[in-house]
Amino acid sequence: MGDRSKRLFAALGKLGRPRVVMALFGALFVLILALRGASESPAAAPPAAAPVRAETALAVRRDVPVHLEGLGTVQAFYTVAITPRVDGELQSLGFAEGQTVNRGDVLAKIDPRPFQAALDQAIAVKNKDAAQLANARRDLERYVTLAPQDFTSQQTLETQRALVAQLEAQVGGDQAAIDNARTQLDYTTIRSPIRGRTGIRMVDPGNNVHAAAGTGIVVVTQLQPISVIFTLPEEARLAVNAAMAAGPLPVAALSRDGKTPLDNGTVMLVDNLIDQATGTIRLKAVFPNKDNRLWPGEFVTARALASTRRGALTIPSSAIQRGPGGVFAYVVKPDSTVEMRPLQVGEESDGLTIVEKGLEEGERVTTSNQYRLQPGARVQVVQAGDAKP
Repeated sequence: MGDRSKRLFAALGKLGRPRVVMALFGALFVLILALRGASESPAAAPPAAAPVRAETALAVRRDVPVHLEGLGTVQAFYTVAITPRVDGELQSLGFAEGQTVNRGDVLAKIDPRPFQAALDQAIAVKNKDAAQLANARRDLERYVTLAPQDFTSQQTLETQRALVAQLEAQVGGDQAAIDNARTQLDYTTIRSPIRGRTGIRMVDPGNNVHAAAGTGIVVVTQLQPISVIFTLPEEARLAVNAAMAAGPLPVAALSRDGKTPLDNGTVMLVDNLIDQATGTIRLKAVFPNKDNRLWPGEFVTARALASTRRGALTIPSSAIQRGPGGVFAYVVKPDSTVEMRPLQVGEESDGLTIVEKGLEEGERVTTSNQYRLQPGARVQVVQAGDAKP
Protein backbone atom coordinates (compact mmCIF):
# COMPACT_ATOMS: atom_id res chain seq x y z
CA MET A 1 0.00 0.00 0.00
CA GLY A 2 1.38 3.43 -0.96
CA ASP A 3 2.11 6.34 1.31
CA ARG A 4 -0.85 8.33 -0.11
CA SER A 5 -3.31 5.58 0.80
CA LYS A 6 -1.83 5.23 4.28
CA ARG A 7 -2.25 8.94 4.90
CA LEU A 8 -5.91 8.79 3.69
CA PHE A 9 -6.86 5.94 6.03
CA ALA A 10 -5.03 7.64 8.90
CA ALA A 11 -7.03 10.80 8.36
CA LEU A 12 -10.32 8.86 8.23
CA GLY A 13 -9.34 7.07 11.45
CA LYS A 14 -8.95 10.36 13.22
CA LEU A 15 -12.51 11.45 12.15
CA GLY A 16 -14.24 8.61 13.82
CA ARG A 17 -16.73 6.08 12.35
CA PRO A 18 -19.80 8.36 12.03
CA ARG A 19 -17.89 11.07 10.29
CA VAL A 20 -16.32 8.53 7.91
CA VAL A 21 -19.76 7.33 6.85
CA MET A 22 -20.98 10.87 6.31
CA ALA A 23 -17.91 11.73 4.23
CA LEU A 24 -18.50 8.68 2.01
CA PHE A 25 -22.16 9.57 1.48
CA GLY A 26 -21.17 13.14 0.58
CA ALA A 27 -18.65 11.97 -1.99
CA LEU A 28 -21.25 9.59 -3.48
CA PHE A 29 -23.83 12.42 -3.72
CA VAL A 30 -21.37 14.67 -5.51
CA LEU A 31 -20.60 11.85 -7.98
CA ILE A 32 -24.32 11.29 -8.73
CA LEU A 33 -24.86 14.99 -9.36
CA ALA A 34 -21.89 15.08 -11.71
CA LEU A 35 -23.19 12.08 -13.69
CA ARG A 36 -26.73 13.54 -13.90
CA GLY A 37 -25.42 16.86 -15.15
CA ALA A 38 -23.40 15.10 -17.81
CA SER A 39 -26.45 13.11 -18.99
CA GLU A 40 -28.63 16.24 -19.21
CA SER A 41 -26.14 18.29 -21.23
CA PRO A 42 -27.42 19.01 -24.80
CA ALA A 43 -26.27 16.49 -27.49
CA ALA A 44 -24.73 17.62 -30.78
CA ALA A 45 -27.38 18.18 -33.51
CA PRO A 46 -27.32 15.59 -36.37
CA PRO A 47 -25.95 16.87 -39.67
CA ALA A 48 -28.58 18.13 -42.17
CA ALA A 49 -29.52 15.66 -44.96
CA ALA A 50 -27.89 16.36 -48.33
CA PRO A 51 -30.28 17.62 -51.02
CA VAL A 52 -31.40 15.16 -53.71
CA ARG A 53 -30.10 15.95 -57.19
CA ALA A 54 -33.09 15.95 -59.55
CA GLU A 55 -34.05 17.18 -62.98
CA THR A 56 -37.12 19.40 -63.17
CA ALA A 57 -39.52 20.86 -65.71
CA LEU A 58 -42.12 23.62 -65.76
CA ALA A 59 -45.83 23.11 -66.28
CA VAL A 60 -46.50 24.98 -69.53
CA ARG A 61 -49.41 25.40 -71.92
CA ARG A 62 -49.09 24.19 -75.51
CA ASP A 63 -51.04 22.59 -78.35
CA VAL A 64 -50.99 18.84 -77.85
CA PRO A 65 -51.91 16.37 -80.62
CA VAL A 66 -54.14 13.61 -79.29
CA HIS A 67 -53.24 10.25 -80.84
CA LEU A 68 -55.01 6.93 -80.81
CA GLU A 69 -52.63 3.99 -81.01
CA GLY A 70 -53.26 0.38 -81.90
CA LEU A 71 -51.35 -2.68 -83.02
CA GLY A 72 -51.88 -3.49 -86.69
CA THR A 73 -50.92 -5.87 -89.46
CA VAL A 74 -49.73 -4.83 -92.90
CA GLN A 75 -51.73 -6.31 -95.78
CA ALA A 76 -51.19 -6.07 -99.51
CA PHE A 77 -53.68 -3.70 -101.15
CA TYR A 78 -54.48 -6.46 -103.68
CA THR A 79 -53.41 -10.08 -103.56
CA VAL A 80 -53.92 -12.26 -106.66
CA ALA A 81 -53.17 -15.97 -106.81
CA ILE A 82 -52.32 -16.73 -110.45
CA THR A 83 -53.90 -20.06 -111.38
CA PRO A 84 -54.46 -21.74 -114.77
CA ARG A 85 -57.93 -21.64 -116.28
CA VAL A 86 -57.29 -24.36 -118.87
CA ASP A 87 -55.49 -27.70 -118.78
CA GLY A 88 -52.21 -28.26 -120.55
CA GLU A 89 -48.45 -28.26 -120.37
CA LEU A 90 -46.83 -25.20 -118.80
CA GLN A 91 -44.38 -24.18 -121.49
CA SER A 92 -42.70 -21.12 -119.98
CA LEU A 93 -42.76 -18.50 -117.24
CA GLY A 94 -42.44 -14.81 -118.02
CA PHE A 95 -41.24 -13.54 -114.63
CA ALA A 96 -38.46 -13.92 -112.11
CA GLU A 97 -39.30 -14.57 -108.49
CA GLY A 98 -39.52 -11.31 -106.57
CA GLN A 99 -39.87 -9.25 -109.75
CA THR A 100 -42.18 -6.26 -109.98
CA VAL A 101 -44.60 -6.80 -112.86
CA ASN A 102 -47.06 -4.43 -114.51
CA ARG A 103 -50.66 -5.04 -115.37
CA GLY A 104 -50.84 -7.05 -118.60
CA ASP A 105 -47.34 -8.51 -118.39
CA VAL A 106 -47.11 -12.16 -119.48
CA LEU A 107 -46.53 -14.41 -116.49
CA ALA A 108 -46.89 -17.87 -118.02
CA LYS A 109 -47.73 -19.72 -121.25
CA ILE A 110 -49.57 -23.02 -121.60
CA ASP A 111 -49.31 -25.17 -124.75
CA PRO A 112 -51.81 -23.45 -127.11
CA ARG A 113 -51.94 -26.04 -129.91
CA PRO A 114 -55.02 -28.01 -128.79
CA PHE A 115 -56.94 -24.79 -128.29
CA GLN A 116 -55.83 -23.36 -131.62
CA ALA A 117 -57.08 -26.53 -133.30
CA ALA A 118 -60.43 -26.23 -131.54
CA LEU A 119 -60.72 -22.64 -132.71
CA ASP A 120 -59.94 -23.58 -136.31
CA GLN A 121 -62.54 -26.33 -136.17
CA ALA A 122 -65.19 -23.97 -134.87
CA ILE A 123 -64.43 -21.48 -137.62
CA ALA A 124 -64.75 -24.23 -140.25
CA VAL A 125 -68.13 -25.34 -138.93
CA LYS A 126 -69.38 -21.78 -139.04
CA ASN A 127 -68.20 -21.35 -142.62
CA LYS A 128 -70.05 -24.50 -143.66
CA ASP A 129 -73.26 -23.44 -141.97
CA ALA A 130 -72.89 -19.91 -143.36
CA ALA A 131 -72.72 -21.36 -146.90
CA GLN A 132 -75.86 -23.38 -146.32
CA LEU A 133 -77.59 -20.30 -144.95
CA ALA A 134 -76.66 -18.27 -148.03
CA ASN A 135 -78.09 -20.95 -150.33
CA ALA A 136 -81.27 -21.21 -148.27
CA ARG A 137 -81.77 -17.45 -148.46
CA ARG A 138 -81.48 -17.52 -152.28
CA ASP A 139 -84.06 -20.30 -152.46
CA LEU A 140 -86.36 -18.29 -150.20
CA GLU A 141 -86.09 -15.30 -152.51
CA ARG A 142 -87.14 -17.44 -155.48
CA TYR A 143 -90.10 -18.94 -153.60
CA VAL A 144 -91.24 -15.48 -152.57
CA THR A 145 -91.17 -14.42 -156.24
CA LEU A 146 -93.05 -17.53 -157.49
CA ALA A 147 -95.68 -17.71 -154.77
CA PRO A 148 -97.93 -14.86 -156.11
CA GLN A 149 -98.13 -16.69 -159.46
CA ASP A 150 -99.00 -19.96 -157.78
CA PHE A 151 -95.79 -21.57 -159.13
CA THR A 152 -95.03 -22.83 -155.60
CA SER A 153 -97.19 -23.79 -152.68
CA GLN A 154 -97.57 -21.76 -149.55
CA GLN A 155 -96.33 -24.72 -147.50
CA THR A 156 -93.06 -24.85 -149.44
CA LEU A 157 -92.57 -21.12 -148.85
CA GLU A 158 -93.12 -21.45 -145.10
CA THR A 159 -90.81 -24.47 -144.92
CA GLN A 160 -88.05 -22.53 -146.65
CA ARG A 161 -88.47 -19.62 -144.24
CA ALA A 162 -88.14 -22.01 -141.30
CA LEU A 163 -85.01 -23.51 -142.83
CA VAL A 164 -83.45 -20.07 -143.18
CA ALA A 165 -84.25 -19.25 -139.54
CA GLN A 166 -82.81 -22.59 -138.46
CA LEU A 167 -79.57 -22.01 -140.32
CA GLU A 168 -79.30 -18.45 -138.96
CA ALA A 169 -79.55 -19.87 -135.45
CA GLN A 170 -76.98 -22.49 -136.36
CA VAL A 171 -74.55 -19.83 -137.55
CA GLY A 172 -75.13 -17.88 -134.35
CA GLY A 173 -74.27 -20.98 -132.32
CA ASP A 174 -71.18 -21.49 -134.44
CA GLN A 175 -70.08 -17.93 -133.65
CA ALA A 176 -70.54 -18.60 -129.93
CA ALA A 177 -68.41 -21.73 -130.26
CA ILE A 178 -65.73 -19.66 -131.99
CA ASP A 179 -65.80 -17.06 -129.22
CA ASN A 180 -65.46 -19.79 -126.59
CA ALA A 181 -62.59 -21.45 -128.43
CA ARG A 182 -60.83 -18.11 -128.80
CA THR A 183 -61.29 -17.42 -125.09
CA GLN A 184 -59.83 -20.81 -124.21
CA LEU A 185 -56.90 -20.04 -126.47
CA ASP A 186 -56.41 -16.68 -124.76
CA TYR A 187 -56.30 -18.46 -121.40
CA THR A 188 -53.12 -20.23 -122.50
CA THR A 189 -51.32 -16.89 -122.11
CA ILE A 190 -51.57 -15.84 -118.47
CA ARG A 191 -51.12 -12.12 -117.79
CA SER A 192 -50.84 -10.18 -114.56
CA PRO A 193 -54.13 -8.48 -113.61
CA ILE A 194 -52.39 -5.92 -111.36
CA ARG A 195 -49.10 -4.15 -110.86
CA GLY A 196 -47.31 -5.85 -108.03
CA ARG A 197 -44.50 -8.05 -106.84
CA THR A 198 -44.28 -11.75 -107.61
CA GLY A 199 -43.57 -14.29 -104.90
CA ILE A 200 -42.09 -17.77 -105.00
CA ARG A 201 -43.19 -19.80 -108.03
CA MET A 202 -45.23 -22.87 -107.17
CA VAL A 203 -44.83 -24.86 -110.40
CA ASP A 204 -42.03 -25.25 -112.92
CA PRO A 205 -42.22 -25.26 -116.75
CA GLY A 206 -42.79 -28.70 -118.26
CA ASN A 207 -45.44 -29.73 -115.74
CA ASN A 208 -49.05 -30.30 -116.72
CA VAL A 209 -51.39 -27.88 -114.99
CA HIS A 210 -55.10 -28.34 -114.45
CA ALA A 211 -57.74 -25.70 -113.90
CA ALA A 212 -59.81 -27.93 -111.61
CA ALA A 213 -56.85 -28.72 -109.35
CA GLY A 214 -56.59 -25.13 -108.14
CA THR A 215 -52.79 -25.32 -108.06
CA GLY A 216 -51.38 -21.82 -108.32
CA ILE A 217 -48.42 -20.70 -110.39
CA VAL A 218 -47.43 -17.63 -108.37
CA VAL A 219 -48.97 -14.99 -106.06
CA VAL A 220 -48.78 -11.32 -107.05
CA THR A 221 -49.19 -8.71 -104.31
CA GLN A 222 -49.67 -4.98 -104.74
CA LEU A 223 -47.36 -3.09 -102.38
CA GLN A 224 -47.93 0.49 -103.59
CA PRO A 225 -50.23 1.52 -102.08
CA ILE A 226 -50.50 -0.87 -99.17
CA SER A 227 -52.98 -1.37 -96.32
CA VAL A 228 -52.72 -1.64 -92.54
CA ILE A 229 -55.50 -3.21 -90.50
CA PHE A 230 -55.31 -2.12 -86.85
CA THR A 231 -57.54 -2.20 -83.78
CA LEU A 232 -58.62 0.40 -81.25
CA PRO A 233 -60.78 0.15 -78.13
CA GLU A 234 -64.46 0.42 -78.94
CA GLU A 235 -64.60 3.62 -76.84
CA ALA A 236 -62.49 5.34 -79.52
CA ARG A 237 -65.09 4.80 -82.25
CA LEU A 238 -66.96 8.06 -81.70
CA ALA A 239 -63.74 10.09 -81.65
CA VAL A 240 -62.60 8.44 -84.89
CA ASN A 241 -65.95 9.00 -86.59
CA ALA A 242 -65.93 12.66 -85.55
CA ALA A 243 -62.39 13.12 -86.86
CA MET A 244 -63.23 11.45 -90.18
CA ALA A 245 -66.34 13.59 -90.55
CA ALA A 246 -64.15 16.70 -90.25
CA GLY A 247 -61.76 15.54 -92.99
CA PRO A 248 -59.18 12.90 -93.84
CA LEU A 249 -57.89 11.24 -90.68
CA PRO A 250 -54.05 11.06 -90.85
CA VAL A 251 -52.33 8.00 -89.45
CA ALA A 252 -48.66 7.12 -89.04
CA ALA A 253 -47.22 3.62 -89.24
CA LEU A 254 -44.37 2.98 -86.81
CA SER A 255 -42.28 -0.03 -85.94
CA ARG A 256 -43.77 -2.46 -83.47
CA ASP A 257 -41.93 -0.79 -80.57
CA GLY A 258 -43.32 2.59 -81.67
CA LYS A 259 -39.88 4.17 -82.16
CA THR A 260 -39.18 4.08 -85.92
CA PRO A 261 -41.53 5.95 -88.34
CA LEU A 262 -42.26 3.90 -91.47
CA ASP A 263 -44.87 5.81 -93.49
CA ASN A 264 -47.80 8.23 -93.28
CA GLY A 265 -51.25 7.50 -94.65
CA THR A 266 -54.97 7.98 -94.16
CA VAL A 267 -57.68 6.00 -92.40
CA MET A 268 -60.09 4.76 -95.08
CA LEU A 269 -62.81 3.06 -93.07
CA VAL A 270 -64.01 1.83 -89.72
CA ASP A 271 -65.27 -1.74 -89.67
CA ASN A 272 -69.01 -2.19 -89.34
CA LEU A 273 -68.76 -4.62 -86.41
CA ILE A 274 -67.23 -4.47 -82.92
CA ASP A 275 -65.41 -7.59 -81.77
CA GLN A 276 -67.40 -8.51 -78.67
CA ALA A 277 -64.72 -10.91 -77.45
CA THR A 278 -62.03 -8.22 -77.21
CA GLY A 279 -64.09 -5.01 -77.11
CA THR A 280 -62.16 -3.58 -80.06
CA ILE A 281 -62.98 -2.27 -83.50
CA ARG A 282 -60.91 -2.65 -86.65
CA LEU A 283 -59.81 0.20 -88.90
CA LYS A 284 -58.21 0.13 -92.35
CA ALA A 285 -55.57 2.66 -93.35
CA VAL A 286 -53.85 3.10 -96.71
CA PHE A 287 -50.20 4.15 -97.13
CA PRO A 288 -48.30 5.15 -100.32
CA ASN A 289 -45.36 2.92 -99.32
CA LYS A 290 -43.10 4.46 -101.95
CA ASP A 291 -39.95 3.08 -100.30
CA ASN A 292 -41.47 -0.36 -99.57
CA ARG A 293 -40.84 0.11 -95.86
CA LEU A 294 -44.12 -1.65 -95.12
CA TRP A 295 -44.34 -5.35 -95.98
CA PRO A 296 -47.34 -7.71 -95.98
CA GLY A 297 -47.64 -9.64 -92.74
CA GLU A 298 -45.55 -7.16 -90.73
CA PHE A 299 -46.73 -6.04 -87.30
CA VAL A 300 -46.72 -2.25 -86.84
CA THR A 301 -48.03 0.39 -84.47
CA ALA A 302 -50.66 2.62 -86.06
CA ARG A 303 -50.97 6.11 -84.57
CA ALA A 304 -54.02 8.10 -85.70
CA LEU A 305 -54.28 11.84 -85.03
CA ALA A 306 -57.76 12.10 -83.54
CA SER A 307 -57.66 15.79 -82.47
CA THR A 308 -55.47 18.60 -81.11
CA ARG A 309 -55.90 20.03 -77.59
CA ARG A 310 -55.27 23.77 -77.83
CA GLY A 311 -53.48 25.47 -74.93
CA ALA A 312 -53.46 22.42 -72.67
CA LEU A 313 -51.39 22.49 -69.47
CA THR A 314 -48.66 19.85 -69.84
CA ILE A 315 -45.75 18.32 -67.97
CA PRO A 316 -43.30 15.61 -69.06
CA SER A 317 -44.72 12.14 -68.64
CA SER A 318 -41.61 11.22 -66.63
CA ALA A 319 -42.90 13.50 -63.84
CA ILE A 320 -46.04 11.41 -63.38
CA GLN A 321 -45.95 9.03 -60.41
CA ARG A 322 -48.53 6.49 -59.30
CA GLY A 323 -49.23 5.48 -55.77
CA PRO A 324 -52.00 3.97 -53.62
CA GLY A 325 -53.82 7.29 -53.66
CA GLY A 326 -53.65 7.71 -57.43
CA VAL A 327 -51.54 9.86 -59.73
CA PHE A 328 -49.25 12.52 -58.28
CA ALA A 329 -46.11 14.55 -58.96
CA TYR A 330 -43.45 16.10 -56.76
CA VAL A 331 -43.76 19.89 -56.99
CA VAL A 332 -40.66 21.97 -56.13
CA LYS A 333 -41.55 24.87 -53.80
CA PRO A 334 -39.66 28.20 -53.65
CA ASP A 335 -37.56 26.96 -50.69
CA SER A 336 -36.30 24.02 -52.83
CA THR A 337 -38.31 21.46 -50.90
CA VAL A 338 -40.83 19.18 -52.61
CA GLU A 339 -44.52 18.65 -52.09
CA MET A 340 -46.41 15.55 -53.18
CA ARG A 341 -49.29 16.95 -55.29
CA PRO A 342 -52.25 14.75 -56.38
CA LEU A 343 -53.11 15.24 -60.07
CA GLN A 344 -55.94 14.62 -62.46
CA VAL A 345 -54.40 13.86 -65.86
CA GLY A 346 -55.70 13.52 -69.41
CA GLU A 347 -54.17 12.25 -72.65
CA GLU A 348 -50.49 11.40 -73.07
CA SER A 349 -48.73 12.25 -76.34
CA ASP A 350 -45.09 12.29 -77.44
CA GLY A 351 -43.74 12.19 -73.91
CA LEU A 352 -46.12 14.87 -72.59
CA THR A 353 -49.11 14.41 -70.29
CA ILE A 354 -52.02 16.81 -70.10
CA VAL A 355 -52.82 17.93 -66.54
CA GLU A 356 -56.51 18.57 -66.02
CA LYS A 357 -56.34 19.51 -62.34
CA GLY A 358 -53.74 19.83 -59.59
CA LEU A 359 -51.11 22.15 -61.11
CA GLU A 360 -50.82 25.76 -62.12
CA GLU A 361 -48.93 27.08 -65.10
CA GLY A 362 -45.30 27.82 -64.21
CA GLU A 363 -45.05 25.39 -61.29
CA ARG A 364 -41.96 23.17 -61.36
CA VAL A 365 -42.06 19.37 -61.04
CA THR A 366 -39.30 16.80 -60.69
CA THR A 367 -38.67 14.44 -63.60
CA SER A 368 -35.97 12.15 -62.14
CA ASN A 369 -34.89 10.47 -58.89
CA GLN A 370 -38.46 10.52 -57.55
CA TYR A 371 -37.82 7.25 -55.71
CA ARG A 372 -35.44 9.14 -53.40
CA LEU A 373 -37.93 11.89 -52.61
CA GLN A 374 -40.53 12.31 -49.92
CA PRO A 375 -42.64 15.30 -48.88
CA GLY A 376 -40.42 18.01 -47.43
CA ALA A 377 -37.20 16.67 -48.95
CA ARG A 378 -34.79 19.27 -50.32
CA VAL A 379 -33.72 19.04 -53.95
CA GLN A 380 -30.87 20.41 -55.99
CA VAL A 381 -31.99 21.23 -59.54
CA VAL A 382 -29.58 19.88 -62.17
CA GLN A 383 -29.49 19.71 -65.95
CA ALA A 384 -30.72 16.70 -67.84
CA GLY A 385 -28.28 13.81 -67.51
CA ASP A 386 -26.58 15.24 -64.40
CA ALA A 387 -28.99 13.75 -61.86
CA LYS A 388 -27.18 10.67 -60.57
CA PRO A 389 -28.77 8.33 -58.06
